[in-house]
Parts: sequence; structure tokens; C-alpha cells
Amino acid sequence: MSMKVLHYIPSLAVKTGGVASYLSVLSEALGKLVELHIATNYECEQEVKTLNTTIHRISSGLTCYFSAKRLLNELRPDVVHINGCWQPQLLFFQRAAQSLRIPVVLSPHGMLEPWIVKRHYWTRKWPAIQLYQRGLVKRADCLHATADTEKDNLLRLGWNPRIVVIPNAVNIEELPLKDNWRTKRRIVFMSRLHVKKGIELLLEALSYLKPHLDSYEVIIAGEGESHYVETLKKAAISFGLSEVVKFVGGIYGAEKVCLLQSADFFVLPTYSENFGIVVAEALACGTPVITTHGTPWKELEDFACGWYIQVGVNSLKNTLREAMSVTEEEIETMGRNGRRLIEERFATSIVAGKFLEQYKAAMCKTPTDNIWN
Repeated sequence: MSMKVLHYIPSLAVKTGGVASYLSVLSEALGKLVELHIATNYECEQEVKTLNTTIHRISSGLTCYFSAKRLLNELRPDVVHINGCWQPQLLFFQRAAQSLRIPVVLSPHGMLEPWIVKRHYWTRKWPAIQLYQRGLVKRADCLHATADTEKDNLLRLGWNPRIVVIPNAVNIEELPLKDNWRTKRRIVFMSRLHVKKGIELLLEALSYLKPHLDSYEVIIAGEGESHYVETLKKAAISFGLSEVVKFVGGIYGAEKVCLLQSADFFVLPTYSENFGIVVAEALACGTPVITTHGTPWKELEDFACGWYIQVGVNSLKNTLREAMSVTEEEIETMGRNGRRLIEERFATSIVAGKFLEQYKAAMCKTPTDNIWN
């Protein structure tokens, strides 16, 4: 009889970004290895696609514990995998599972990174830590980090040393390699529009390069809070970039793939990212990437498929200038290297197999060098 795994995520909405997208990609491959179920609170008009899984709706808020316990009693999963942080219902779900002696794996998905924890610390984070957040992390049977940098940050918290590192998966079948690398003079940013993504850094860096931006277009794709998006648009105008920078909103599905393929290079100048799935997606499409030490993507240097730089305007400005001078032949070589990196390390079948090993270890509580570090 196959293992039964229940993932819990508060929302599968497309607009929530990375966590829902991660589960969408993982479900197809993982659902072939285990009997996969997903519990979620919120139903919305546009949710991510999930394959090879069964979706269950449970109540939110204070009643989440009782709703979760009913579902857990009905399904009796071998392992519960909780996705996220900072929402009280995550702790309610964990307590319901552990009251039935079901092992719990917790994926913070970068939400405990130092940059995130420090933001609104006294008004939001400190009360949450004292009330429930620390307990959620301490009581997990295993923490899942997507990169060594996230593992190191979790260890510094000192709340739970039981950590496994497994990267996010990339569905390479849905991200075909571009068929040519002819220069289109297009730079693409694609992510949630949030202050941590470093979009202001990108706009300021571009302002110093205006003499070099003739016939270039810089596409800013993504959704965010309306007042912040307006702030970014005003910043673009104040920097004299209104003819260069285009804000196109959220781009999804086939349109997203086409946009990534059409870019000469992709840029994510973020302050903090536990993984950065869109970096992997751009590389899979054969598009070289510029990103920062705020991400774990040191492989860009190892595989010669992009630029891995310090967070800041000067480093970004200099790197953009260098990238715009690269030849088409060099761009193609970098693009093919990026595709090879994704195929070798982040394919869904590889990542799903690592999760299966993790779940087996969680069930028997037997640490191994490969699973528990």
C-alpha cells in the first residue's frame, strides 16, 4: 500500500505566488509516488493547477483545529507536510496532526529569513513569535529548507536543528528551451511586486544607464498591493524611464513562458529569497539570469549561466552594463548552460524522490546523513 501524504497550505491562489506555485509543480511528480492530498482554507476564482492529488477544504481561524482534526481522522495520513509561517492556523493544523501522533514536516518557504523577520518586527513578528510561531517551528518533526543558506538561517534561530535541504522542483516539460538567442533588447523582471524584491534598486540602476537603453524595453511583470505598484510607477517616471520600463501586471501560463523566452536576460535584484523559483524557470527557458546574494543561486557562477552579485545599485548597474554588451553567441552558451543546470538538479522527478525519502525518515524517525542534517 502506498504512503499517504497530506500537504496543508492556507491558500492555493495564483496571486499568492511562490508557495502555491511550488506545490502545483511538486504535486504532479509526488502524486505518482504517494497517495497525495492537499488541505487548504481558501477557495478563490483563480487557483494554481494541481495534478495527481485530492483537494480538501477546511475552515480557517479558530475552528481550523477541529476542521483539521476531522479531516485527519478521516484520511489518517502517514505524514503531514505544512507549508508556510506566520498564520495561526498553521499551528492549529500541526497540533491536530501531532495529537494523532502523525509526524509533521514544516516548510517555512523563506518566511523566517532574517530580512523578513526584521521587517515590522515589534508590531507584527515579535507578537507572533511569542504567541505561536516559535512553537510551530520547535514542535515540527522536521524542517524543510530549500537551500543551504535557508538551513543556516534556521539553525541560527536555535528553535529546531532537525533540518533537511531539498530544492524546489521545476517542471521542465512546461518550460521548453528557446529556439534562438537573437538579441531582442529586452530585460525582464518577473515576481511579486514587493519591497523585498529590490525593484527600486533596478529602477535606480537603470537611471544611470539611460544612454545605453536606446531601443531597450524593461518589462516589470507581477502583482502587488496597488499603492506600492503606484509608488514604483511614479519612481520610473521620476527617473525618466517611462518610455523604457513597462508594468504589465501578472503574467501566467503560456504567456509567462513566452515572456521568459523572449528576454535577453532576466533580473531579480532581491534583498532576500529562500529559493527564487522564477530564477529556475528563466534558466530552464535558456535565459541568462542576474540575481543577488540574497538568493541561494551561486550555481549561476558554477555553471556560467548568469551573474551572482551583491545587493545594491552599483553592482546591479555595472552588471546590467556588462550584460548588455554580451554577444549573441555568449548569450546562447549561457542559456544552454542554465538549462543543463535545471535538468541536472531541479527536475520534478528528482525533487519528488528526495521528498519521498524525507517522508520515510520522518515516519521512522531514523536520522541519516542524506535526509537529516
